[in-house]
Amino acid sequence: MAAIDYEQTGTVFNIQKFSLHDGPGIRTIVFLKGCYLACKWCSNPESQRPEPEVFYYEKNCIHCASCVAACPVHAIDPHRPGLIDRAICTDCGACASACPAAAMVLSGKKMTVAAVIDELRKDEIHYRRSGGGITLSGGEALAQPEFTAELLAACKARGWHTAMESTGIAPLAVLERVIPLVDLLLLDIKSFYSARHEEFTGHPNEVILRNALVISGLAKNIAIRVPVIPHFNDDEQSIRAIATFVTYLKNVSRLHLLPYHSYGQNKYTLLGRKYDMIDIKAPDDNQLLRLKGVVESLGIECVVGG
Repeated sequence: MAAIDYEQTGTVFNIQKFSLHDGPGIRTIVFLKGCYLACKWCSNPESQRPEPEVFYYEKNCIHCASCVAACPVHAIDPHRPGLIDRAICTDCGACASACPAAAMVLSGKKMTVAAVIDELRKDEIHYRRSGGGITLSGGEALAQPEFTAELLAACKARGWHTAMESTGIAPLAVLERVIPLVDLLLLDIKSFYSARHEEFTGHPNEVILRNALVISGLAKNIAIRVPVIPHFNDDEQSIRAIATFVTYLKNVSRLHLLPYHSYGQNKYTLLGRKYDMIDIKAPDDNQLLRLKGVVESLGIECVVGG
C-alpha cells in the first residue's frame, strides 16, 4: 500500500457533524469546493467555484467601514447594494479578517489531510458505535482528485466507512484511483437528455452517463440520486429514461428521488447572485409516489428522500 500524503491540501468549506443522511449511521460530511456543474437549484452555491468566496451578512453589519479600509482592490462601497463589487473582488478575505461583527465571512479554506483527519477523529467513537463514517460532498469531490484520494485513503486506514456524493465527472485515471476507496457512492444522475441537462446545469451529460457505466464496474455499492426538479425532470418520461439507464449499471442497490427544495436560496443573496428558481414549487407527495412507481416498475428499489 502506498504511503498516505497527510500534507496534501484541499479547499474545504464546511465540516458537518452528526449527520444521519448521506450514508449509514452517524456521519461527518466534509464539503469540498469546486464543481463542474452550476445547477440552477443548487443549495450550496458557495461550492461551485474552487476558490474561497465572501458571504456578506447584511443584518450583522454595523457599518464601521473596517472592510472598506481593508479591501486592497477597493471593491467595497458602503453605498452599493450588497456592498461588494463582485466583478473586481478577488475574495482575498481581507474584509472578513477585518470585520468585527461577522458580517463578512470567507467560505472555504485550505486544509491538509492531517488537519481534516484530526477534526474527524473527534467523533470516531460515534462512527464505530453507529456503523457510520465519513461522507465527502461538495461541490464535486472529484474536482480535487489528489486531496480526495489521500483523504479517503486516510479514512480507510482508520477503518472508517467511506461514502462520496458525486456526478462522476472525472478522467478515467481519477475514477480508477478514487472509486475503489469508497464503500458507498451516492451518484447523481439528473437527466438522461443532454440538451435539457445542459440548460439547467450548464454542462451536457455525455461524460456523466459514460462514466457511470465505468464507475458501476469499479464501485462496491452505488445509490443513484435523482433530484426531482419541476420543469426539468419531474415528469414520468424523464424519470423512466433515467431508471432505464440505471438498469444497465452494476452494483446499484437503490435509487433515491430527492424532492426539490429552496433551502439554499438565501446563500445566493449572501454571494450577491440571483436565484433563478424563486417561483418553483416542490413536487407534491402524490406526484412523487407516481414517479416512485415508475422506478419500481423497472425492478429498482426506490426511496423518496434521503
